[in-house]
Amino acid sequence: MDFNIYMNDVVTKARDEIANAGYTQLTTPAEVDETLEKPGTTLVMVNSVCGCAGGVARPAAAHAVHYDKRPDQLVTVFAGQDREATDRAREYFEGFPPSSPSFALLKDGKIVTMVERHDIEGSEPMEVIGHLQRLFDEHCEEF
Repeated sequence: MDFNIYMNDVVTKARDEIANAGYTQLTTPAEVDETLEKPGTTLVMVNSVCGCAGGVARPAAAHAVHYDKRPDQLVTVFAGQDREATDRAREYFEGFPPSSPSFALLKDGKIVTMVERHDIEGSEPMEVIGHLQRLFDEHCEEF
C-alpha cells in the first residue's frame, strides 16, 4: 500500500472520529479566531495521528462531554495537518508549550487550563475523562 494513501486514510478516520463526537473542525486561522473569541467556554481538542490520540484522547473527548456540565463549544484543530489553524489556536494557549494531542479549556477567549500530552500519554481513557469532567465541574455551566 502506498504510504500517502495510508496516511490519508488514517487522517480521515481521525477527523471523522472527533467530528462524530460532536466537535467542530477548525481548519483556518480565521475559523479559529471567530470561534475562540466567542463568549463562554470552549474546549479545544488538539488532534493528531499518534497512538495516544487514537487510543486515549479521542475516546476521552467523545465520552467526557456526556456529562451534566460541559463547555459551550466543542472544537478541534489537527496538528500536523491544518498547521496554520493549529498554530493560531496555540497562540490562545498562552503559557503552555505546543502539545498534541491535548485539550485546552478557554473562557471568553482566554486560556483557563490545558490537559497536555504528558497528562494523556500512558493514561487510560477513563482517567482523562475524569480529568476533563473535573474541569467542566469547575469552569462550565450545566448543559
